[in-house]
Amino acid sequence: MRARSALAATAAAVTVFASATSALADTITNRIDTTVDAVAETMPILVGGTGSTVLAVVPTKGDNKNGCNLTGKTTLVVDVASADTSIATVTPSRVTFDSCGDTPTLTVKALKVGSSAITLKEYTNDTGRTFEYAPATFDVNVVAPGGANTPPSVGITGPSDGASYAKGAVPAATCVVADAEDGASSFPAALSAITGPYASDGIGTQTASCSYTDHGTPGLTASGSVTYSIVDNSAPVITSDLTPVHPDGLNGWYRSDVKLTWNVADTESPGSVLKDGCVDQTITSDQAETAYSCSATSAGGSAGPVSVSIKRDATAPTVAFESASGTAGLAGWYVSPVTATFAVTDATSGPAEPLVSASSPAGVEGTNVSIASPEASDVAGNTTPPGAASQSFKIDLNAPTLTYAGATGTAGNNGWFTSAVTTAYTVNDSVSGPAQPTVTASSGAAEGSGVVIPSPAASDVAGNVTPAGVDSRSFKIDLTPPTVAFDSSLGGSYYFGKVPAQPNCVASDSVSGVASCQITGYSSAVGFHTVTATATDVAGNTSTTSMDYTVLAWTMSGFFQPVDMGTVVNTVKAGSTVPLKFRMYSGPTEITDTAAVKSFRVASMPCGVTAPTDDVEITSTGGTVLRFDTTGDQFIQNWQTPKTTGCYKATMTALDGSTISALFKLK
Repeated sequence: MRARSALAATAAAVTVFASATSALADTITNRIDTTVDAVAETMPILVGGTGSTVLAVVPTKGDNKNGCNLTGKTTLVVDVASADTSIATVTPSRVTFDSCGDTPTLTVKALKVGSSAITLKEYTNDTGRTFEYAPATFDVNVVAPGGANTPPSVGITGPSDGASYAKGAVPAATCVVADAEDGASSFPAALSAITGPYASDGIGTQTASCSYTDHGTPGLTASGSVTYSIVDNSAPVITSDLTPVHPDGLNGWYRSDVKLTWNVADTESPGSVLKDGCVDQTITSDQAETAYSCSATSAGGSAGPVSVSIKRDATAPTVAFESASGTAGLAGWYVSPVTATFAVTDATSGPAEPLVSASSPAGVEGTNVSIASPEASDVAGNTTPPGAASQSFKIDLNAPTLTYAGATGTAGNNGWFTSAVTTAYTVNDSVSGPAQPTVTASSGAAEGSGVVIPSPAASDVAGNVTPAGVDSRSFKIDLTPPTVAFDSSLGGSYYFGKVPAQPNCVASDSVSGVASCQITGYSSAVGFHTVTATATDVAGNTSTTSMDYTVLAWTMSGFFQPVDMGTVVNTVKAGSTVPLKFRMYSGPTEITDTAAVKSFRVASMPCGVTAPTDDVEITSTGGTVLRFDTTGDQFIQNWQTPKTTGCYKATMTALDGSTISALFKLK
């Protein structure tokens, strides 16, 4: 093989590819003028000549980061050096990368014949990631100018250095040789094995290499290569299967066991797939909505997270009495239909309606009216049948009834009452019972021929009320006695014979009317008298009024001589006539009319020996006759005594009842 000859290169390239031990680091590569040297792994340069290559960063999606490690806010600084600066130098000695788009140029200057290695070393790195530098090392061969043999040049067509190609779409790599002595030629490039963590799936880094040694003496060799990436451009596909496929409840809820199976596929790089989550599930217990997720990465990228939410509720809700509404009466009774409200609870999906209600049957009443809970459901569609809960109520829908039991009061005449009337009613209620067994109403102070007494209000134990007036009764009531008076006044003292006439009774009554008006107690006889006027109305009420007066007796004087008065017994011959002389006065007025003498009577009596006696010295002739002697200004009653002996009492009685008496013994 010929030795290498010096070559003036107008352009050179450096290609850096990831090694098996650093596959996860981003790689520093170059963009080379492929007409000189695509990789610049060996750069032939004539003494005094220069060569150049362009550096670049190739992201490898490794180092636990997709994309470039340089974000635009981070910097990578690399030192560049020649192993033997007496043979070749490289400038600049330090390059900076701020982004993956930076392409700094390295210039190599040949000083003398020989070989020197150009290497890259990290100076500073604030990305927190790693980079691969070793592949950037290349050799510089410096040859003497002026020889008969000129170095060949090798180029590569097809793939571009640093480019990425989808799996199955990499262009064919061909080596193209230009040599002044040998002419042009081409041949297929040698392909390296694919390297990288997913090489088994045909994903990773591959190098197409070309090397040509010309036929001169010594033979000069030129080589080149391009490194490119074979990538998976499709991310994993995540799907899931649910059994049952669709929820068997409402609103997305399952009411049976649910099985979740994850499926993750990547046809391009199945070996690169990494799953996060993606755990198959079998849900057999009630649960609130729970999200299960699956994420996956592959050489083609990442997918997900994909979430599947499953909610399961196979338990029917519970029902419990909550409250009741209706018209509340007394003593725990309702006086209207009752609506019972039941609370619906469900620990998982929740009740479809938090409250359900049911009403008592129409018209049903009693001490134990049961209301059953209606059907209740939860959001998932589970149902609790009717009657799961019930509540009993005391319901009385109807007011009590009244039965007239009669009236009480002071009965007067002609169907009238002379006192307030009280009506009584029996209260009947077949459900809760009457609050009072009987109720009464009174006419109070009302009176008249048609006093209406409304029936009283009545209530039952539940509080239903029968209003007043449903069974009213009418009565004739006269509470006021009639007025009564005399049409003339009578009072004081009057002498007998001068008493005024009996007064008349005057009465009135504005309600039932006057039935009678009577005067009692009137007398012209001597003594104390009370005259009373009594009025009675049609109803039987009575009123009275009275006047007191006194009838004075006349004043009696006599018998005068020859008759002795007192206990003296006058002795007179039987059959003789004795003059009985006396006077009468009506007050200061002397009475002279013989008609004022009511009677003259003589009665026999036992003769006693102890009484004093006195003979009558003067007797008169003639029979028993009464006269007023104007001469003597006195009455003279000539008494013709009986012709039989014995004792007698002679008495004169005046019209006013006054008397004078004398005792006689006939011999």
